[in-house]
Amino acid sequence: MTGTWDIFAICHLAAGSWIGRNWAAVAIALTCLSLLTFLALWLGKYVRISLRIFTDTTPSPVPTPPVDFQRLHGDEVHFRSFDGTSLRGMVLRAPNRSAYRGTIVFCHEYASDMYSCARYARPMVEAGFDVFTFDFRGHGQSSSLGKYRPLQWPSDKEMEDVLGACAYVEATLAAEGKSAEIGVFGISRGAGAALLAGATDPNIRAIVCDGAFGTETTVASFMKRWAHIFARVKLVYENHSETFWQLLVWLLLRFAQPRMACRYLSVSKALKEMQARAIFFIHGEKDRYIHVEQSRLLYDLAPSPKYIWIVPGAKHNRSVDLEPREYAARTLAFFRRHLAGEELAESEITAPSDVEVA
Repeated sequence: MTGTWDIFAICHLAAGSWIGRNWAAVAIALTCLSLLTFLALWLGKYVRISLRIFTDTTPSPVPTPPVDFQRLHGDEVHFRSFDGTSLRGMVLRAPNRSAYRGTIVFCHEYASDMYSCARYARPMVEAGFDVFTFDFRGHGQSSSLGKYRPLQWPSDKEMEDVLGACAYVEATLAAEGKSAEIGVFGISRGAGAALLAGATDPNIRAIVCDGAFGTETTVASFMKRWAHIFARVKLVYENHSETFWQLLVWLLLRFAQPRMACRYLSVSKALKEMQARAIFFIHGEKDRYIHVEQSRLLYDLAPSPKYIWIVPGAKHNRSVDLEPREYAARTLAFFRRHLAGEELAESEITAPSDVEVA
């Protein structure tokens, strides 16, 4: 026992002697370790609260659309998403088959279903376009595989659903001897999923995006909006650099993805990589949930030809309710020009005074 204590004493003295000779290095190391621990705890608090905001859907931040429209009914079908999930869809056929202009895939907003297409699709069907509308997984009568829980953010799951819908439509068109080129009409989260699919499927020629947003930039804006939750000192949370917010979003998504069993894809990156597509962005000027700047950011990244219409006085996903006739005329003109290939003036899509065109 005495020998053991002798060894311990010798080691203790040696360690003390080493620390004495290298006290400056030890002090620096302890300071760095303390700083790193503080930063980890500080960022951890931000990430935990951010994750709650990111996954909060009760109540939904996007109000469920009012059922103030007459439903459209067509031929119901079942098809598969790209990962095998069973989805339900419906084909709305133009009544005058001799005046067929093309087919449009409709992608509904979060917390809605395929029947919400009626307020958007009715003018298209009456004008000669077929519309294929469907329920995203976890919505309506579509199923959902695994532990995935849909949120208001477009993920790889929604992209696979849109690609599955497009593949079903394209195969049907090919079997009928028609062109496989199609249009896509997306609302809010559905618009983001449409853009993600548009960067992958070359048969998608024209996309209407109402209330679209990029996940990273929108989450960062939410974090800034709720920064007073994270830091009680105003001087602190008002002076975080943009790099800090980008780091926070990156950490947030790294934690959220395994928890939600999906990948949250970058709509901005998809637009940068997208080949030429005609894209028409629509956004409500009074949107207090997804700021109009989000569509402007995506518009700047999109390839040409592209259009953006900021609807005065409209809230999130309410442009079609506020300006139903104008909305129908512009979206119809867009698909007639860029999907059906008709010779229409750009002024028929949008008035020069309130829309940017490139």
